[in-house]
Amino acid sequence: MKRKPQPRLERVVPEEILEQAKRSITTDRLQKVVRCKVCGTDTPAESIDQLCWVCRRLKISAWREVENQMPAQD
Repeated sequence: MKRKPQPRLERVVPEEILEQAKRSITTDRLQKVVRCKVCGTDTPAESIDQLCWVCRRLKISAWREVENQMPAQD
């Protein structure tokens, strides 16, 4: 007994768009990644201070605490 041949389905998304999507994914993977100086997690290479977003937020909040404590000591 033979199977019925399956009808060829038309593609919903054109081949050009599929190829463009595949290329965009590969360029995202090729983006240069640097390790965070503090915790060692991956962070984008364009980060100036080479800190991940968590360590950067902690650094900013620590600066704010120091600024708020300075007038109390005077």
